[in-house]
Amino acid sequence: MRSKDATAMKLWSIPGNSQQLDGGAMFGNAPRAMWAKWMAPDEANRIPLACRALLASPLAGKTVLFETGIGAFFEPKLRDRYGVVEDRHVLLDSLRAAGFEHEDIDVIVLSHLHFDHAGGLLAPWAEGRAPELLFPNATFLVGAEQWQRARHPHPRDRASYIPELPQLLEDSGRLEIVEGERSATLGDTVRFHYSDGHTPGLMLAEIVGPERVDGQAHGGVVFCADLVPGKPWVHVPITMGYDRNPELLIDEKRAFLEDKVARNVHLFFTHDPEIALAQPVRDERGRFGTAHEAAQLQARALG
Repeated sequence: MRSKDATAMKLWSIPGNSQQLDGGAMFGNAPRAMWAKWMAPDEANRIPLACRALLASPLAGKTVLFETGIGAFFEPKLRDRYGVVEDRHVLLDSLRAAGFEHEDIDVIVLSHLHFDHAGGLLAPWAEGRAPELLFPNATFLVGAEQWQRARHPHPRDRASYIPELPQLLEDSGRLEIVEGERSATLGDTVRFHYSDGHTPGLMLAEIVGPERVDGQAHGGVVFCADLVPGKPWVHVPITMGYDRNPELLIDEKRAFLEDKVARNVHLFFTHDPEIALAQPVRDERGRFGTAHEAAQLQARALG
């Protein structure tokens, strides 16, 4: 078990199970000739995608995991349908490699409850076994609007949710529904931003940076979830076919990136297969891009 050093928070990128999904769906209305330069598709038009989590410890004196990836809860037929590559629970192996067990996690922050972001909460699939929640000591943080969406999904995105998960979270007695910029569990150490373009109440968690400029926090890290799944989506017009409101998402993303550039908040990507962390930048023509890209984080200081 990892002991908590209260003097210096460190960050780890924690790989979960990977996926192979249709490139056209992932890049919305962008033509294949464009997106294939960013991520080369296979013969079935699928591109590789990560399901990467972010671990911070100690944060507010706790070991905090931002998301859990897709996990290994699917039965074999559905695992194949949704392009899940590995049959084991990769996130648990990755936590162990970083020196943690799932029992060590004190808080799990969930941007939303789609299965590729929350499926890792569950134990691996086994014949005849009902879904079982892992992380027995964690408090689970979910945004209020997304919580309602998960409990009462729209027909358009019902298949994106795990039907049993909301009740499991509620029955744990360790669920915190978050409203506003701060949570009771993490206080001022994490600031929450919200987006509705991908799904109602997508909660984007910013680990607040150590610097203050004109009263604003600078130098933090934000978990971009599905607002900006990876480097190609930093380009503002690029959206996914899975987004419920692409035009709204584009407006939200522009405002989000403008703010992060102004405050030097780095972007953490969950789905980019090669890049975990990058600094957002803007060129003289106003186009957003990235710099100082890192493939992985291993006990990295926030600063």
